Amino acid sequence: MTPAPSSTAARESDETVADRRAYRSVIERLSKASVDKHWEPYRDIPWDDPEFLVDQTDPRWELPDVDKLGGHPWYRSRPPETRARIGLWRVATAMKIGLQFENLLKRGLLNYAYRLPNGSPEFRYVYHETIEEGHHGMMFQEFVNRTKLPVRGMPGPLSLIAQVAPWIPLISTELFFVFVLGGEDPIDHVQRKVLKDDREHHPLEETIMRIHIAEEARHISFARHYLRNRVPRMPRHRRLMLGVASPVVLGVMAGIMLAPPGPMIRRFRIPASVVAEVYLRNRAAKQEIRDSVARTRELCVDIGLINPLTRRIWRAMGIWSDPRPAR
Repeated sequence: MTPAPSSTAARESDETVADRRAYRSVIERLSKASVDKHWEPYRDIPWDDPEFLVDQTDPRWELPDVDKLGGHPWYRSRPPETRARIGLWRVATAMKIGLQFENLLKRGLLNYAYRLPNGSPEFRYVYHETIEEGHHGMMFQEFVNRTKLPVRGMPGPLSLIAQVAPWIPLISTELFFVFVLGGEDPIDHVQRKVLKDDREHHPLEETIMRIHIAEEARHISFARHYLRNRVPRMPRHRRLMLGVASPVVLGVMAGIMLAPPGPMIRRFRIPASVVAEVYLRNRAAKQEIRDSVARTRELCVDIGLINPLTRRIWRAMGIWSDPRPAR
């Protein structure tokens, strides 16, 4: 049994990968890391340990400060059992959406790998990542099952539209890896904040988040290095098209990952005025969405995807923030 990381895993640092040798070295290092340090959900998580059992009324499920509803007077006035169930619903929905996203991601990765030539270092790493994402999906679904809550993840129409995502690599592998970052960076951002909030967390939730963060650091690193290597060498017209599409993808994905689930709002009869105050008209909530894509936004600046036209699209999607002046 491999113990879950005891601290929040460090993010992988970007490296200069302008030449093929440097890029290949990064991919080979990520593949080796997947062999040296990985987790399996039914071996490394003690699901049936009494400490890991899920009780819907456990106060440790109450919403953290990261979720703006947690500090609202309406939420604070609910009975403790209701506050716990709302928090658990939020966690379970995030995991359900996460496994649905990773289902799309795995299919897209395999479509990408299908056309890779013999000897490609990307082939091995993509299969490592696909296996790890499969483990994450099992881990998330097992958690959802144990909550016994009727969460369903993405809304039906959105889930139907999302089925086009696995085919994006057949059109543009660069756009596909922007989509990957659009799903992975916001969740990574939120989970890291949750683990640093000094609250007592349920051990099952904490174990799952630590495993997820540790392995997603490699997945995010691969997508970032792929884009750093490929985008600067794209023809100008394709780079412009990618620059136009990227903020749309990132804005939609961040909204999906961080939005309050509709079934939870209806189940607990959260007033529309509270939802609007907490999520729609709340400056802090809007800033949270911008912050969740900050690293990808900085990457897009670095690789030449930001110009006066695309910057307006970023602003329209609500995810632009002017770069902080260098010290």
